[in-house]
Amino acid sequence: MEIFAHRGSSGTHPENTLPAFMEAAALPVHGVELDVHLSKDGELVVIHDEKVNRTTNGKGYVKDMALGELKQLDAGSWKAGNWHGATIPSLAEVFGVFKDTRHVLNVELKTDVFPYAGAVGKVARLAAEQEMEHRLVISSFNHLDVREAVHHHQLPGAILASNILVDIAAYAQAVGTKRLHLSLPYALRHGAELIGKGCEVYVYTVNRLDYAEQLQQIGVSGIFTDYPEKMLQELK
Repeated sequence: MEIFAHRGSSGTHPENTLPAFMEAAALPVHGVELDVHLSKDGELVVIHDEKVNRTTNGKGYVKDMALGELKQLDAGSWKAGNWHGATIPSLAEVFGVFKDTRHVLNVELKTDVFPYAGAVGKVARLAAEQEMEHRLVISSFNHLDVREAVHHHQLPGAILASNILVDIAAYAQAVGTKRLHLSLPYALRHGAELIGKGCEVYVYTVNRLDYAEQLQQIGVSGIFTDYPEKMLQELK
């Protein structure tokens, strides 16, 4: 079962920052998950929320700030004082951390609230420029962007879902992927059935060993965890 560091090593480091990603890059886990928005000037930036309020000392929407403005914010002190000065990274900076590793990068496009026109193409071009496209996965709650990644850019895509009331296996086939990134409760209820239908099931966010072991037993392909080092040791 593959282990992905969720927003980097976010349990011990400020999420979606270079320190969190450098910690994950030093671990023998399969991959890392990160979240991407577009800044006001069209730059790909790595942060989870639509607003900067929770994880920085600033306020406002990411989409309303240029990269230079976002870079002025402190994205580390909210976690602990020793992370003061950590900033919101660009996607290019994060790619740089993993350029010489073997980790798979799961880029979650946060286009399910604001559409961020052109975001899929920007990620695809940057990945090609940095020769990272062979170990990239594009996921999103915006399944139109997943379909675009798969069909127009030939990138692996994953459907993100917390709960869905249709035949998700057939739905995924229509999008063009077998890869499902499911919430923990949904995966525990329906994971085995979906795996039986040929889906590749990955589960977020798994921080307890007992849940990880249950998921491993039903055959999920991987998990996203805030504590990748701890989970790696425990699952051994």
